[in-house]
Amino acid sequence: MAIRVAHIGTGNVGRLALTQLIADPRFDLTGLCVSSDAKVGKDAGELAGLDVSTGVAAMNELDAVLATEPECAVYCAMGDNRMGQAMRDCRRILAAGINLVGSSPVLMQYPWGVLPDKYITPLEEAAQQGNSSMYITGVDPGFANDLIPFAFAGTCQRIEQVRCMEIADYATYDGATVMFDVMGFGTPPDVIPMQLQPGMLGIAWGTAIRQLAAGFGITVDEITESHEREPAPQAFDIAAGHIPKGGQAALRFEVHGIVNGQPAIVIEHVTRLREDLRPDWPQPAQPGGSYRVEIVGEPSYTVDICPTSREGDHNHAAIVAAAGRIVNAIPAVVAGPPGIRTTLDMPLITGKGLFASTRSRS
Repeated sequence: MAIRVAHIGTGNVGRLALTQLIADPRFDLTGLCVSSDAKVGKDAGELAGLDVSTGVAAMNELDAVLATEPECAVYCAMGDNRMGQAMRDCRRILAAGINLVGSSPVLMQYPWGVLPDKYITPLEEAAQQGNSSMYITGVDPGFANDLIPFAFAGTCQRIEQVRCMEIADYATYDGATVMFDVMGFGTPPDVIPMQLQPGMLGIAWGTAIRQLAAGFGITVDEITESHEREPAPQAFDIAAGHIPKGGQAALRFEVHGIVNGQPAIVIEHVTRLREDLRPDWPQPAQPGGSYRVEIVGEPSYTVDICPTSREGDHNHAAIVAAAGRIVNAIPAVVAGPPGIRTTLDMPLITGKGLFASTRSRS
């Protein structure tokens, strides 16, 4: 029997998650919620970019979508600049007895030690009220800095440091809000964007630091952060818009989980808008971008993850991976106990049911 699933959000991650929900015989799409009035009334297949008609028309009222009685909701609405509303949406979904997987609010990947209890407790109470569970994940923060490090660390006899890196050219990433408002690309050096406000990097990637520390059984004494910005040598255009001369065109940051005075867990991002910028910074393992996990210990590892796609470049492939991780978690979340779930207490999510030659609708 297919799992009844409602979907919320058709942005970069949401559209690709919706594509899988429609095509994957494990799921039955019951409803679709969108934020754009221009999308209301359109068929889910059209919004997913598929040449199919699903009979499910997009609505802009969350309650109307939840009234379609799904077992699970996939929540991919923007959360970076509307965290309060995203948290309220999640509470409504959980309290209604509907399980939830999604890409936001990203801090709910592992909120303990990152968010005050006043933000966590209402979601836990809603999950208990509705006998429902919640799992937020993605690629980074997500499987590139929880699942992958844990898999390799489990073979070590001793660990001194774990470093998780994203090294990518974002010129083809078509997300203006994230690129300009959140990350600050195109802004002059004297303008500090949302992500680089003091403490924000530590909050945004604190979930990854705290979850890794919990899995390793260590206590992080403090989380510190640092960053560098590189201005554009001349003006140029990217998928999301225009970068003026002197505006931020490359960004490198590190978030450190300090244990006994040493950076035991490090999250590092190197983001360029042109490959020729800051050649002295770390380079990806494949043209365009890759993820890297470095473990210093016995044995030590350098693991490069190189996502590719037949439908697009490295940025598209990474978004597909995030969407796939979310959608493939649905059966485990529906079957699991109520509450906020993390990678630490989720079963191993495999590729079961995904081989094209063996798929059929129940």
